[in-house]
Amino acid sequence: MKTRTRHGIILIGAVSVFTSLLFLFNSSFTDTPENQMQSDGHQMDVLQTQTSHLEGYSSIIDNKPLRMHCKSCALVTSSGHMTGSGRGVEIDRKECVIRMNDAPTRGYQRDVGQRTSLRVVAHSSMQRVLRNRHELLNSSQNTFFIFWGPGNYMRQDGKGLVYNNLRLLKQMMPKLQVYVISSLKMLHFDELFKKETGKDRKRSNSWLSTGWFTMAIAMEICDRIDVYGMIPPDFCKSRSPEPSVPYHYYEPAGPDECKMYLSHEQGRHGSHHRFITEKRVFANWARMFNIHFYQPDWRPAPVKKNSTDY
Repeated sequence: MKTRTRHGIILIGAVSVFTSLLFLFNSSFTDTPENQMQSDGHQMDVLQTQTSHLEGYSSIIDNKPLRMHCKSCALVTSSGHMTGSGRGVEIDRKECVIRMNDAPTRGYQRDVGQRTSLRVVAHSSMQRVLRNRHELLNSSQNTFFIFWGPGNYMRQDGKGLVYNNLRLLKQMMPKLQVYVISSLKMLHFDELFKKETGKDRKRSNSWLSTGWFTMAIAMEICDRIDVYGMIPPDFCKSRSPEPSVPYHYYEPAGPDECKMYLSHEQGRHGSHHRFITEKRVFANWARMFNIHFYQPDWRPAPVKKNSTDY
């Protein structure tokens, strides 16, 4: 019943996306001078220095592989910890800037920067991206978009609702660089979660978060990853109840971040994200790879012998 309900929600969302796309088709797509800022400077340099292609990511319609490599990346989370950070200039100095879902930059440049090289988007966020299309799409002709979603909705045989909508989006905006994750690659992400945690994602009634996909993709693309706005795994256990930090920097009246994380982590019925478990994995990766955390600034603690953190 839970699965049927979730699929029903996705179906309704896909229909809403199609309606939004029809509206999009009838809209104007002229770029303002402000929007064109993202097409200059660093952005073109990244496109010109692409090297070998990455397996498991193919472009819509022509199925070309993703070619992208960056020496330094800023992975900017959507956390409320970014509010008032003043990290924008620092973030924009990185060769590539990675964002997630519909996280905006306009009005938040001082804290999160204004450039976007790669945006990883969940199928469930597609409608919100379209709603903010004048910022997220029209001004991002040199931004790579990677969409992920459940296999049934990403099918390429004409029956994948989300994939079909992405094809329509690409036809309406030919310059948009839209990629999808293959079913085999999605399986790899599941296997990676099980390998790192010892837990089977499906049996634990959980869904990988967009943050999981984004971090794993960044590890394939970037030589160095500077993550902004990600809290350490034990942050929500050790912090006092106040002050409350919103889940998203662009939704200050939205849910509290720690309450959201703990609710999902402890949920046993229905589908949840294991946000804290994922962050333990990220901390472990940072012990082995060139990954650093800022806002808040922290380093992963040394591994304890016989540790059972997961």
